[in-house]
Amino acid sequence: MHDVQILSDIATAIVAATAVALLARLLKQPLILGYLLAGVAVGPEMGLGLVHDHETIELISEIGLILLLFIIGLEMDVAKLKSAGRSLILTGILQFPIGLAIGIPFFILIGLTQGEGRFDAAYAAVAVSLSSTMIVVKLLYDKFELSTLPGRLTLGILVFQDIWAILILAIQPSLLDPSPLVLGASLLKGVWLVVAALGASRMFLPRLFAFIAKVPELMLVTALAWCFLISGIASALGLSREMGALIAGVGLSSLPYNLDVIAKVINIRDFFVTLFFVALGMQIPVPTPALIAAALATSAFLVFTRFATVFPILLGAGQGLRTSLLPTINLSQMSEFSLVIAALGLSLGHISPQTVAMLTLTFALTSVASTYAIASNHEIERFLTARLKALGVADKGAAPEAEGPKPETPVVFLGFYRDASSILHEFEMEERQDRADSMLHEIQVIDFNPEVLDELKRRRVACVYGDVASQETLHHAAIHDAEVIVCTLPDSILKGTSNLRLLKQLQRSCPKATLIVASETISGARMLYDAGAHFVFVPRLHPAHRMAEVIRTAREEGLDQIRGEEVKALQGRDEVLS
Repeated sequence: MHDVQILSDIATAIVAATAVALLARLLKQPLILGYLLAGVAVGPEMGLGLVHDHETIELISEIGLILLLFIIGLEMDVAKLKSAGRSLILTGILQFPIGLAIGIPFFILIGLTQGEGRFDAAYAAVAVSLSSTMIVVKLLYDKFELSTLPGRLTLGILVFQDIWAILILAIQPSLLDPSPLVLGASLLKGVWLVVAALGASRMFLPRLFAFIAKVPELMLVTALAWCFLISGIASALGLSREMGALIAGVGLSSLPYNLDVIAKVINIRDFFVTLFFVALGMQIPVPTPALIAAALATSAFLVFTRFATVFPILLGAGQGLRTSLLPTINLSQMSEFSLVIAALGLSLGHISPQTVAMLTLTFALTSVASTYAIASNHEIERFLTARLKALGVADKGAAPEAEGPKPETPVVFLGFYRDASSILHEFEMEERQDRADSMLHEIQVIDFNPEVLDELKRRRVACVYGDVASQETLHHAAIHDAEVIVCTLPDSILKGTSNLRLLKQLQRSCPKATLIVASETISGARMLYDAGAHFVFVPRLHPAHRMAEVIRTAREEGLDQIRGEEVKALQGRDEVLS
């Protein structure tokens, strides 16, 4: 009966989360806010008390935390920080400690406890110093601003915040005995775990993942096994399991398979993360006037800290007003990572349930406000720039970068088989002839055959391991910046998708790209043209040299004229086998 009750409680939590999340989506609010409100609705504090065994749901939801931090680690591109500009490095290093330095006194001032085994003020200061990767990336992706200079600065600062969070997770279990020896031992264990995981990712994991790369199901299981292995080792060392998951993700982030792992893990993660936020919502007590006032004060203080840390450092490092203000606006919300740290602090007895409730309410308030702020970030920036200039603040930065840099590989091949190989050979021949307009180095290939990718790398062709049927893989490969996207695989070869489905997906995610898809039949080609394809590759009608010309024309001029000619030609073909 107990097992039946657990299943009933999980079902209730998921149904409630779905219903409230749909309402949040309708109102254009963050889904996480919907999950929290669902927890409030079914929980024992303010809700209907529909969920009885919420301790079990909290235990299950911890898996969601582990998978959430695993994916955050997978998405951390530490290598890019080596080439980051001075302004990003300064901001990333200084923003978090300055936030703590001004945050702890503020929270002590408003009545949070600090000392004698309690760390409410310190936890609150940590929480408001971290911004939401999930919210920021989603909103900037929807606005096509990830590749702009302010977008790159925003993402870089988020990566530095994740690194600071690793350090917090390393010392968190030792806060009740904060002697230098104990804290040093915790940091030493954390450093050892990082070195061991990164060492394995260089010496052992590449061979293992290359061996299993052709079996997508085994790829997922192996990645999860690595995640829980490092998480278990971290727990055995006295560190948090969540920290181990984050380190496991960082260890895989440098492998060419990380995009595919993210795409496969993310759906499993979403289920467990939903339970985590529902369980967190269950713990929110009835909001008293004092709690609401504290959450409003904390939200206002969070926004203040971004303008007191991010903005002046970027401006002082030589960025202009616009480039300094936009990341500041983008980062003005609390991170879901903050709730993870707060929940761990509650389980360790470091902070009170009231502090967790205050931070959860602050998260909800800043998430909603940030949704509107990022949507209107340029209008807010122009308003603030005008006021700052009126006050005499000099705009010493470079001219605004409205569109962001051109993509390094504006032509993307989704999948790579014989037809794509023949087309690529045409571009290789141009390269060997030293043609000034050679396009070989403007091409990127996404495919899951490691042998093909190894050969492409040997030929210095940009490539990414991934399943083109996965929307998440294409999302994380950032193909929304591409100018021409080509799929030469017919439906008989594509697994898990079709050219029509791929076309519709690309029209939503890459509205500015020229889309070339494939069909083995004349009727299929007509259908794809009707659906909006710019060009349909029919292997028996279009030889490789012709397709190379089409791709070049798409890159340089557009395909309006060629598309019209092709549609007219197809209408006139009345073959026996069309």
